[in-house]
Amino acid sequence: MQELGDFKLPPFFNYPPYFTLQPVRDTREKQVQLWKDLILNYCKTQNIFVIGLEEDSPLFTNPVIERSVSHEAREAFLSALVSDGRAEWMDKGHRKCLILWHRIQDWADLILSFVKENGLEDSVMTVEEIRSGPESQGTELHGMDRTVLMRALKLLEHKGKLAIFKGTPADEEGVKFSL
Repeated sequence: MQELGDFKLPPFFNYPPYFTLQPVRDTREKQVQLWKDLILNYCKTQNIFVIGLEEDSPLFTNPVIERSVSHEAREAFLSALVSDGRAEWMDKGHRKCLILWHRIQDWADLILSFVKENGLEDSVMTVEEIRSGPESQGTELHGMDRTVLMRALKLLEHKGKLAIFKGTPADEEGVKFSL
């Protein structure tokens, strides 16, 4: 089985037709599903939140079989993720895509679990501490994309689980948990 760093690639990655958009509807649906799963799994294991459509990515190239996914196919695969609510275009030109290997609600649930497991129910943390502090080390929250984190925190704020406030440096936001 071929690997991309420490990521094991699925068998279809060595099958040349899967690098070209398939014209037959049933075949294309299967192809798109395989690529959606691959993109989500790869991004999750590599902690990748943004895929640039025009950037070179080892995910879309297989040097062993000398194949690369076309721009049109990349856009089709990412658009399918967007349709499923597992990604969002970050710009109108569809050049960058935010990958949601966990949906925002799932990220919110992970944050709540993190707070409970670390006894932080009535404490205050900065957004940066949640993303890169010692408490988050070894969790999926560590190194998390700030945009995704803020959306999950705002969802929790809307549900009354926490309050977001501005800190002393203008760019530092804090979070007061109230579970």
